[in-house]
Amino acid sequence: MKSFILFFVLFTSFISFAQDNHIVKTDDGRRVLLKADFTWEYIDIKAANAKSNIKTVSTSKENTKCSLPKDYVEPKLNGKIQAQLKKGRATMNHVKNKVAKEYNCNVEDVVLLSVSEQKAKGVYTFCANGQEVIYKRIGTTIIKKKTLF
Repeated sequence: MKSFILFFVLFTSFISFAQDNHIVKTDDGRRVLLKADFTWEYIDIKAANAKSNIKTVSTSKENTKCSLPKDYVEPKLNGKIQAQLKKGRATMNHVKNKVAKEYNCNVEDVVLLSVSEQKAKGVYTFCANGQEVIYKRIGTTIIKKKTLF
C-alpha cells in the first residue's frame, strides 16, 4: 500500500513538471507565450510590419548625426562568446538585424559604436538612422535599453 501511494505521488509530480510553455507566432508576426495554466501573453508588443509596409531609409555614414569618421572601424568582438550565442540566435548579426528592423533602415546602415560583452550579458551601442541607440542582451534575449528618468 505504501509503495502504491509513493508511486502515485511521484507520478503526479512528474506530470505537473512535464507541462511546458510554448511560443507561437500569430498571422501578423507577433510572438505569443502560451502558458501551461492555459493563459497567454504577447512577447512582442508591437505587430511586425508587413514587408510591403517597411520603408527603407538609406543613410550614408558621412551624413549621420553620430559623426563618425570615414575610416571608422567597429570594435572587435570576442569570437568565443559569439560562437556560444550562435545557438540562441543572439550574435551581432542577429542584433543588427533587430536594430535595423526597429529603425526602418538597412543592416549596412547600423554601425556598432561600443560593446561591453560577457557570456551572460552584454551592452551594445549602435548608430542607426543617425541616432545613437543602446541595446542590452541578457542570455540570448535582446532588448532596447530604456532609461527611467
